[in-house]
Amino acid sequence: MKAHVYVTLKTSVLDPQGQTIQNALHKMGFADVASVRQGKYFILSLADGLTAETARAHVESVARDVLTNPVIEEFTFRIEE
Repeated sequence: MKAHVYVTLKTSVLDPQGQTIQNALHKMGFADVASVRQGKYFILSLADGLTAETARAHVESVARDVLTNPVIEEFTFRIEE
C-alpha cells in the first residue's frame, strides 16, 4: 500500500516561487498559465497488513504532524493498494 501526500501553501500565503515560475512560463510563451502554486509531494510505502482505516489515520497523522507546517501549509493525500 502506498500513500501519496501533497503539501501546498495555504491560499492566504504568498507563493514567491510559484510567481517566479509563472513569470518564467509567460516569458517562454505560455501566457495562458494564469497562476502557479508550488508544493511538495511525498510517497509513503506503508507496512503490509494495515487496514484501510488504520492506513488513513496514520498517513493523516504523519502529514499533519511531520510533513507540513500547519501555520502556512495544508495537505491532501490518497492511498493506493
